[in-house]
Amino acid sequence: MSRDLGVAVNTSKAWLSVLEATFQVIVLRPYHANVGKRLVKTPKVYFTDTGTLCHLAGLKDPEHALAGPLGGAIFETAVLLETVKALINRGEEPQVYFWRTSAGLEVDMVVEAGGKLIPIEVKLSATPRPAMASTILTFREGLGEKAGPGYVVHPGDVRLPLAPNVAALPFSEL
Repeated sequence: MSRDLGVAVNTSKAWLSVLEATFQVIVLRPYHANVGKRLVKTPKVYFTDTGTLCHLAGLKDPEHALAGPLGGAIFETAVLLETVKALINRGEEPQVYFWRTSAGLEVDMVVEAGGKLIPIEVKLSATPRPAMASTILTFREGLGEKAGPGYVVHPGDVRLPLAPNVAALPFSEL
């Protein structure tokens, strides 16, 4: 029985590699740093087309997609795709990760740029609040000088500070 499981795991890794190589998915791998905590090592997989994602999930219109239980994941996918696209259009190789501790603290994206690690949280709420910056502050505390300013990306239209070196950033400004 364990052989069958090994074949299933190897097969799904092979499919994931094919999907990644053909740009059907983006695989975010965890950022590892010696922050004195055990970090989660399982990658996150995102479709490169939110339309395909919505179709496969059976969602028919934008209102249904954003209001449903997948709204946050769909918005996070859109933010990741815009971030990767912006880096590529600037001629940079995207170095994008995520950060999660075994205790469950997570920063949705960590972009390596200009020698710094830029933490990005994605929130579906159009009204950003300081509490939304908490995991970014934990990340910045753990990584010290390596961490750059952080951002909470949201669908609203307001840009404002949420904490020291953490700002709310509208999705439209990506």
